[in-house]
Amino acid sequence: MQQTFATVGRSTVPLIAAAIIADLKIDPALVGIYLAIGSVAGFLTTLGCGGFILRYGAMRMTQVGMAALSLGLAVIAVGWLPLFAIGAMVAGLGQAVSTPSSSHLLGRLSPPRLAPLVFSIKQTGVPAGLMVAGIVAPALVAMSDWRTAVLLIALVCGLSVVALQPLRARLDVDRNPGQPLSPADIRANVASVVRDPALRALCLAMFSFVGLQSLFTGFFVLYLVRGLGYDLERSGLVFAIAVAIAVPARIGWGWLASRFVRPAVLLAWLGIGMAAAAVLTALIDPAWPTWAATIVATLLSVTAVSWHGVLLAEVARLSPVGRIGATTGAVLAFGDAGSLVLPLLFSAALALTGGYGIGFLIGAGLAFAVGLRGLWQRYLG
Repeated sequence: MQQTFATVGRSTVPLIAAAIIADLKIDPALVGIYLAIGSVAGFLTTLGCGGFILRYGAMRMTQVGMAALSLGLAVIAVGWLPLFAIGAMVAGLGQAVSTPSSSHLLGRLSPPRLAPLVFSIKQTGVPAGLMVAGIVAPALVAMSDWRTAVLLIALVCGLSVVALQPLRARLDVDRNPGQPLSPADIRANVASVVRDPALRALCLAMFSFVGLQSLFTGFFVLYLVRGLGYDLERSGLVFAIAVAIAVPARIGWGWLASRFVRPAVLLAWLGIGMAAAAVLTALIDPAWPTWAATIVATLLSVTAVSWHGVLLAEVARLSPVGRIGATTGAVLAFGDAGSLVLPLLFSAALALTGGYGIGFLIGAGLAFAVGLRGLWQRYLG
């Protein structure tokens, strides 16, 4: 549930960006700047949160993160353009702690054999949150305005902090109040994942896969509205249908990785699949029926939005004992780097060409390269 609310809070502004752009009369390419600021904040959080999780507990840091996400959204709702940067930074700092904290908990509590499945079930909160945001946020805009929509989502995120409090004593039993906090920990965490070949491969996958996912969640609805002429509510519905399918897809990939397919091999094939889906996304034509665009979006969703549990379980398996949260944070930092770089490249392509297709093709190329590299190492390396 917490992962769902964190995703709703993170994705609301991009999903109603068309309404914000129309109201404030700003350039659509600024969406990429907003996403990039949030990614920088997430990068800082994921790199440095390991020591805080060990010292204060995973549940307490989750609460702190949700409170920051709520505050960031409330700042954005003011509607003054410079405050979008501040809100994006505060919200990004908050939401990024969710996954390292939950990985710390699940790595301690999950049976190792079922870890890919358990992590995948937890990660269904991401497509569930995207689905809820895709339906609810545009509907709130239609009923009122975008400011009210953002404020209501901020309130829900704030209430989740209170809802998590009864779990804190039971789940934070392993916290160590004497855990030192040092900037040197960040350098050590990054060095540990870069030195390990298997973790290094997961870092590359995280960079490209998260980058492509950020293009889908950050630009797809805007692409439908401003590039293909859809209205905001129909675009939100197409998006919601697509990400709804990602819920069972995540569980399915986790089940496969737990029983039949090595996680690294499955991730390589998913890279190839999401690259193909991104190419199809770039080719969507305004004359296509809505159902055809929905199928393409679904193909991108079941690949680019559905791999996380498999990868995170593999990170937990490869992590040193007691360092799952820190190692996960270091690997996730590469994902934040991807969600910083690719939206900026997308925005640059959009500003230069006026079209949305090239941005999706850039994401497809990186995912294809990572998938091909993984298959090469598995079968020919």
